[in-house]
Amino acid sequence: MDAGGAAEAEPRLLPIEVRRGDPTPEELAAVLAVVTETYEREAAATVIEEDEVAVSAWSISARALREPLRRDVGWGRFRG
Repeated sequence: MDAGGAAEAEPRLLPIEVRRGDPTPEELAAVLAVVTETYEREAAATVIEEDEVAVSAWSISARALREPLRRDVGWGRFRG
């Protein structure tokens, strides 16, 4: 289990291919920094913390179907 955990901790190297232009090493480093930061933010946002309460799809989509009943208006005006 230790060998697998150590392998997961090491970052994977991905090939990078420049298709147009001739960027300097500084430009490539800047692009990689921005892409890495964006990826880490998105990855962190997708992880649900255990302390957070998961909201059901029903409660997200539920909305008031009608106005709440007005208790101050009597039922006498509804005579049919």
